[in-house]
Amino acid sequence: MKILEARNLKKYYGEGDTLVKALDGVSLSVERGEFVSIIGTSGSGKSTLLHMLGGLDNPTSGTVVIDDRDISGLKGDALCIFRRRKIGFVFQSFNLVPSLTVYDNIVLPIRLDGKEADKDFIDNVIETLGLADKTDRLPSKLSGGQQQRVAIARALASKPAIILADEPTGNLDSATSQDVLGLLKTGGRKYEQTIVMITHNDEIAQMADRTIRIEDGRIA
Repeated sequence: MKILEARNLKKYYGEGDTLVKALDGVSLSVERGEFVSIIGTSGSGKSTLLHMLGGLDNPTSGTVVIDDRDISGLKGDALCIFRRRKIGFVFQSFNLVPSLTVYDNIVLPIRLDGKEADKDFIDNVIETLGLADKTDRLPSKLSGGQQQRVAIARALASKPAIILADEPTGNLDSATSQDVLGLLKTGGRKYEQTIVMITHNDEIAQMADRTIRIEDGRIA
């Protein structure tokens, strides 16, 4: 069953001689529970594609359907609420709140949504990702790999329909990258999460169930 579908996505900047086609008619679909990597060089359009899939930017044309909902027409608060409830994000810069503890960072999206965290589920995620002894620490007291584990836990915590990971190992060394990707994959399978990850690294991409290559704004 499809959990994500992009239909003829285009993202153009400028016009005339300065026209840049960041995305030029991209269509793809992802099955529920699948782990897909999207690989491409710098400037290929992979980050733009992820931003379109996550509702972080609007396409020039085309549609994105997540969990049977066309998000292309969602605006303002409606789009923010949908993202918070249906999409978990993992960024290479971690994007943790420095003044909040590990635990508070993990449950932050749930609290912003005015909901109570499922403590048993959160504790299970924390244990799975090896963070049980670090929940009271601030991000500054963690290594890069540990901070990325917190970001993964935060993405899993709200039980989203899909997790979008933007170069999640970009700031990590190779050994830590393998560990973090292994945990992301383990968490995704354990909690039946769908994962779409962009990367420029072929070795990292091969850890996914399926790889999509993008070049010059098009699926290669």
